[in-house]
Amino acid sequence: MRLRLVPVLVGLALLLAAPLSVPANAAIRVIVNDVPITDYDITQRARLITLTQRKSASVAKRQAQQELIDDQLKLAEAERVGVEISQSEVDNAYSGIARNVKMSPSQLSKALRSGGVQPDTLKARLKAQLAWSRLVRARFSGGIDVDESDIIAALKKTDEEDRQKSVEYDLKRIIVVVPKSSSGGFKSKRKRESNQIRSAFDGCDSAGQLLGKYSEVVVQPIGRRLETELPEDMRAEIAALKPGKLTKPVTTPVGYEMIAICGKREIASDIAVRTELENELREKEGESQSRRFLMDIRRRATIIYR
Repeated sequence: MRLRLVPVLVGLALLLAAPLSVPANAAIRVIVNDVPITDYDITQRARLITLTQRKSASVAKRQAQQELIDDQLKLAEAERVGVEISQSEVDNAYSGIARNVKMSPSQLSKALRSGGVQPDTLKARLKAQLAWSRLVRARFSGGIDVDESDIIAALKKTDEEDRQKSVEYDLKRIIVVVPKSSSGGFKSKRKRESNQIRSAFDGCDSAGQLLGKYSEVVVQPIGRRLETELPEDMRAEIAALKPGKLTKPVTTPVGYEMIAICGKREIASDIAVRTELENELREKEGESQSRRFLMDIRRRATIIYR
């Protein structure tokens, strides 16, 4: 299951509602397992919903209260089973949203405040989402099965043209290693080297000579992958590249990572569309199991409305 991060619209900065300050006597509206949810919490989350989802104030307020209750249930369950989300993970998710709307984190924070939302309101939501994603993955680590009959039924509903061709890639992962304790200057040097490698790279067969000029560069075979098996955030970039080229360097916990397109071919098959349908069915089943999991947690919880 993919983690669904909340989209933040570029138009945030155009909304001029005044930011709120936290009242010392904010009224408590709900208590979830001894944790209070106040009027201020609900108002802040409602404003975030209004900004990002364009919902009316009344709808946003009802949704905000429900989201905050669910978030507290998720965080409490995560704490119970020992799942911890670090502040750096939350900050990385926040930075990811900023990148998606072509802003820096500070610009995103400014846009949120201009709409009356404190950045911590979004970060609190992200923390609950990250914790829940990790909880669900752990609970359903054995995988989520879908019936073959459901896949066949869905396949029959697709267009014949869609079932006649698939694009298959042969991929390798190129990692320019950066130790965690590295200085900022060393990280910048390794990023420059990553870009140099990408610029000079001209095929997987001749890569050895190029990569040998640089220290601590790791090559990991990924193998053959259909386009539908690629992560959505990588699919468009890989599709736009010719064989023998590299994707842009991406920062990972081990350094700068690029994907080499060693080969690309179109095959006559319904495998691609079948894989996509199977993934969609598995995701729907995963969402259903996730909802049932949350309902079980809710039944065990103590929720008091005031």
